[in-house]
Amino acid sequence: MTELTVVHMVRHAEVDNPTGVLYGRREGYHLTSLGRNMAGELAGYFAGRDVRAIISSPLERAYETAEPTAKQLGLPILSDERLIEAGNRFEGVNVNRNRMILAHPRYWSWYRNPFTPSWGEPYTDIVDRFSGAIRHALTLAEGGEAILVSHQLPIWTMRSFVERRSLAHDPRRRECALCSVTSLSFVGRQLISVGYVEPVAALLSQARDVTPGVSVAATNTGESARD
Repeated sequence: MTELTVVHMVRHAEVDNPTGVLYGRREGYHLTSLGRNMAGELAGYFAGRDVRAIISSPLERAYETAEPTAKQLGLPILSDERLIEAGNRFEGVNVNRNRMILAHPRYWSWYRNPFTPSWGEPYTDIVDRFSGAIRHALTLAEGGEAILVSHQLPIWTMRSFVERRSLAHDPRRRECALCSVTSLSFVGRQLISVGYVEPVAALLSQARDVTPGVSVAATNTGESARD
């Protein structure tokens, strides 16, 4: 009988982003003290599980989120470029402090096709690369569990794909909170179920997030930074 393998897509914890910019693929963005607490709580969620591989996006915030779980389970953190944040032409812009900035004529040409989207990495490209990372994880963790630490848009795009929803979407409707776990369960290579949990739900009301989606975290506008 073919064994069950579970691949957990984990979003990173809260990021130290005092200016509230869309940090995208920029390096140098680390977890806040609250984010480190979130990562510790996440390790508790995975305690005692048959985790056989921990794979992270190369960006610091993802790696730091994976560290407590890796230490607890005695596993190395593998890096996979395919788990990196989606490319976005608005990287470095504070899109929350004044939404009218998005209506500036300099950006008009970026909006020619919101279904691609024309301002960032195509959704189909995200699915292609993330699917490759999942296939690799299935091989490494066959019969057990794998943890892939990544970012909100790639995780939500992948979930939308496997649940047969439109890849184009309203970011305010993403169900992918900080340190959330979206789990794909497979028998062999066949996906049989999708699950979603928020292991650090009790901490989310204290958090700030550039794109909170449907979570209770506050929107990070870059104003009144906590730390």
